Amino acid sequence: MAQFFEIHPENPQLRLIHQAVEIIAKGGVIVYPTDSSYAIACQIGDKQALDKIRRIRRLDSKHNFTLVCKDLVQVSNFTKISNDAFRLIKNLTPGPFTFVLDATKEVPRRLQHPKKKTIGIRVPDCKIALSLVEELGEPLFTSTMILPDKEQAMTDPYQIRERLEHDVDLVIDAGIIEYQPTTIIACNSSQIEILRQGAGQAPMLG
Repeated sequence: MAQFFEIHPENPQLRLIHQAVEIIAKGGVIVYPTDSSYAIACQIGDKQALDKIRRIRRLDSKHNFTLVCKDLVQVSNFTKISNDAFRLIKNLTPGPFTFVLDATKEVPRRLQHPKKKTIGIRVPDCKIALSLVEELGEPLFTSTMILPDKEQAMTDPYQIRERLEHDVDLVIDAGIIEYQPTTIIACNSSQIEILRQGAGQAPMLG
């Protein structure tokens, strides 16, 4: 049975953040808020938890996953980031963007795109998400909370709890979050370009 924490979106209760991170560190799968939607997450190196997320969302090996990071220092530990990409990400974060970068050896191979060896990176404008990553001390392995029979992310934490109470270990309630897809920007060695226009605006890329 999933636990259910009501955490204040502007002033996250540190006691609850600490308890949530304990659940993650023990192999738990959580649903938590970001600035664009609710997301499902686990610890980066936990294969059993990753497999559970794949089962819940019915994802194949080609799905692009994302690491939610607290800042650019953490981003640079897990990706190969050029000077141009660094400046761009610094300008646009925190915010509703996903940056696709070449992964370093710090990223387990099963989390990388199977052919391109890339990984998605996010620094969301969400105090709860950033507090979780800060307390955990490493990125959160994350996927948007879109169920197999849905085209958009679930918005109501109570409905998420009803649907997934026997599948996840924790649901964090930060109120209703309307789904706004992130803007996806490729920042690998050969290009910087918008792959999907979403909520984030990047006028410097035209």
